[in-house]
Order: sequence, then structure tokens, then C-alpha cells
Amino acid sequence: MDLRKYIRDVPDFPEPGIMFKDITPLLGNVKAFDYTISQLVDHYKNVDFDVIVPIESRGFLFGAPLARELGKGIVPVRKPGKLPANTHSVEYTLEYGSNTMEIHVDGVEKGQKALLMDDLLATGGTLAATAQLVEMAGGSVVDIGVIIELSFLEGRKNLAGYNVYSMIQF
Repeated sequence: MDLRKYIRDVPDFPEPGIMFKDITPLLGNVKAFDYTISQLVDHYKNVDFDVIVPIESRGFLFGAPLARELGKGIVPVRKPGKLPANTHSVEYTLEYGSNTMEIHVDGVEKGQKALLMDDLLATGGTLAATAQLVEMAGGSVVDIGVIIELSFLEGRKNLAGYNVYSMIQF
């Protein structure tokens, strides 16, 4: 199945000059969404990891069904002030600004192996910050999975040393 036809371009969102890749058509089509999760399951079913670390908010949409299918737990990474207990925080830059992400201090146990999951790899800032959070908590990043990769932004350069799997490249 060609998932590209379920990705909508939205010009000038969230800021002028940005061409946003909207996954809501993919989410709204049961066959496309089921295919996406099935492909992720097939790709990760033989990978040795303990937890899935999905990134707020669209990473949750793919990380949760993948975790259910693979029998893994989830450790969410969220924006500041969204997690109720003590957190580690990392500030990072985006292609159009900066942000901070947080993980519970006890979310990833020492020695646990994590799979990071998000919808999109752009410059790699969010995923690199998430990898840093997992490592601050004592875990290690086994793999990074995304649905869409904007290859022209060369985000993999910010993720050197990590294995990255992307389903669709633009």
C-alpha cells in the first residue's frame, strides 16, 4: 500500500514557509492505519527491546497500538508540565524554534532498552532530545521508528549512532 496518498500537505503551518505533513488522513482510513501498524509490528517483532517511548503527541498514536501488539510497556515523553511526577527535562531546537521535552525520572529503568516512536523525523531535534532523556534515566536506545522522514532536512545527522527506521521518505 502506498501510504503517501494518505499524507496531506498543509502549507504555512504552523508558521509561514513550513509545509506540514498531516497524518490525519492516514489515521482516518482504517485500512491505511491498520497497514501502518502491521508494518511496524513486522519490522519490530524480532527486535530486542523492553519499552516503547512514544513522543507527544502523534507518537502516541503509533506507539500505543504497537506496544499492545508486541506486549510492551509505554513510557511517554511529553511537553513541560504534562507529567505529574518528577521528571528529567531536555531543551532542544526545532526547524522553527525551540522546545523542551520531559520524561518521568523513574519511567525507564536502568538498563532497559527503548524503542523511540514518533510520526515524523524532520531535523531530528525532538528525537535526539528524547534519546538523551532515555539515557539520563539509565536506559539505552535500541531503535528509532518514524512513519515519515523529511530526508531533505537531514535529521539523521542529529541522530548519528542510532538506528532509524522510516516508512515513508519525502
